[in-house]
Amino acid sequence: MPPTASILILAAHPRRRFSLVNHALVEAAEALAREGAGPALTVCDLYATYPDMLIDARAEQARLVAADLVVWQHPIHWFGMPPLMKQWLDEVLTLHWAHGPGGSALQGKRLWVVASTPRREDRRVWWPAYERIAQECGMHLLEPFILEGLRERPRLELDLAVQSYRQRLMSYPHWPELASPPPSATEP
Repeated sequence: MPPTASILILAAHPRRRFSLVNHALVEAAEALAREGAGPALTVCDLYATYPDMLIDARAEQARLVAADLVVWQHPIHWFGMPPLMKQWLDEVLTLHWAHGPGGSALQGKRLWVVASTPRREDRRVWWPAYERIAQECGMHLLEPFILEGLRERPRLELDLAVQSYRQRLMSYPHWPELASPPPSATEP
């Protein structure tokens, strides 16, 4: 781990300004980035960056290489990620770069999924795809931060969740679960 940890947050919500939860999370992360508190933080709103859906794969790969922790922050839509996030995966995490023969650019990097759901959902339905992506890329997948049904709950619960998210970001890499080195990608 380099002396200064760096976090890349890839936020993907097709209608973020109408999203109570994801909008609040991105706003909190962007505020942290502006404040310069904690680790170096880059926030990329994929829908704002690529409204035409023409992804600059090389630029995205460079961002990934520079990051210690990669955060995928988005809602769960129909048991998976939003369409632009999936397109981003297809175009950026390419064969021979991120996975497959010679594809080791992301080997050992940490991946943290921050997901919102409209109600309590069975994680076993959508989580295996994330496990497989991390495994294929040799990334260490951290326990996700899941926000379930916060749109329908008192605003205080959302505020507490956002504060928890902000605190986690500020304290990286000093998270209790990271006290020991990540397992190698070859371990089961």
